[in-house]
Amino acid sequence: MDNLLTSLSQSLKLAKSQEDLVRPLLEMLGQVTRLESTYLTTIDFEQALQHVLYARNTQQMQIPEGLSVPWNDTLCQRALAEGRMCTSNVQEHWGDSQAAQALGIRTYVSAPVRMSDGSVYGTLCAASASDATLPSETEVVLQLFAQLIGHHVEREQLLELLKERNSMLTHLALTDSLTQLPNRTALINELQRLLARAQRSGESVLVAFVDLDGFKQINDEHGHAAGDRLLCQLAQRLQHSLRGGDMVARMGGDEFVVVTPGPAPFDEGLKHALTALETRLRQASACEITLDDGQPLHYPGASVGLVHVSGFTSVDEAFHQADMAMYADKERRRALSIAP
Repeated sequence: MDNLLTSLSQSLKLAKSQEDLVRPLLEMLGQVTRLESTYLTTIDFEQALQHVLYARNTQQMQIPEGLSVPWNDTLCQRALAEGRMCTSNVQEHWGDSQAAQALGIRTYVSAPVRMSDGSVYGTLCAASASDATLPSETEVVLQLFAQLIGHHVEREQLLELLKERNSMLTHLALTDSLTQLPNRTALINELQRLLARAQRSGESVLVAFVDLDGFKQINDEHGHAAGDRLLCQLAQRLQHSLRGGDMVARMGGDEFVVVTPGPAPFDEGLKHALTALETRLRQASACEITLDDGQPLHYPGASVGLVHVSGFTSVDEAFHQADMAMYADKERRRALSIAP
C-alpha cells in the first residue's frame, strides 16, 4: 500500500490533463485488483450510451478505447442501480448483459465517478475473463480513484468555463454593442499592430474614415430606431466589402474607420490600392432601410477620408490625417450639392 500511495502522489503531482491522471491510475488499479482490464467510461444519459474513454488491457480481454454500448445493457448500469460494486460471477448476477457476454467478462468491479452535485460523470472499472478473488482493499482504492478523477474532471470543466467566460468578456470589451463591429479599443489595438508591422517592413497603412452625412437629421425626422437601423445596415455592408487584412470598426457615433496594410509609400501600386478601397467604401455606404411605417429610406452614401501613413506615424496622428481627409471630402460633397 505504501508503494501505491507513493505512485499516487507522483501521479497527482505530474498530471496536467485528465489523461495524465487517469492512465497511471488504471495501471495502479490493475496492480491492486490483478484483473486483466481497467478502464474509465463516460455516460451520455441523453443518448443512453456508455463510452470507454481510457483503457488498460494486459492479457486476453480487450476493452477497446472508443467503444460505445447501450447504457441500459451495461454492467455499470446494473451495478449502479443495485448499489453493488463487484462480483466474481457476472454470469450468475447479470447474465442478461449482452455487452458483458460479448466482452467475455466474468469478474467485474466498478465505482461511479461523481461530480460534487452528485451527478454521475462515468464509471471506473476493472474486469477479467476469468473468475478471480478480489483483494480486500479493492473497493476502498476504487472509490478513492473515482473521487480523484471526479475532482479532476470538475476542475477541468471549471477551467474551461472560466476560459469561455474570459473569452466572452474580452469579446464584449472589444465589440460595439449596437453594430457588433470591433469598437474603438479594438481598432486602436489593430492599428498599433499594423503600424508596428509597417515600421518593420517599410510598407504603409491605409486608414479610412467613413462619416454619415445627415445622420442627425435622420434621427430627428424618423427617430433613433431608424438611425440605429441605418448604422447596423451600414456596418454590415462595410463588413461585407472588406478584403483580407482589412478591419472595420465603429469609432463612435456615426463614424466608422477601416484600416488595412498598404504598399510602400513610393510603390506604384499604392494609388491603385487607395482608389480600390475608396470605391468599395463609397459603394458600401450607399444603402436602404425600412422605416417604422414600412416606407423605404434611401441613404445616398457617406463622406470618406482616406490616407496612407508610414509605420512611424502615431495612432493619434493617423486618425487625425484620416479625419481631415474625411472633412475635406464632406466639404467637397456639400459644394457639389449646392452648385448651380
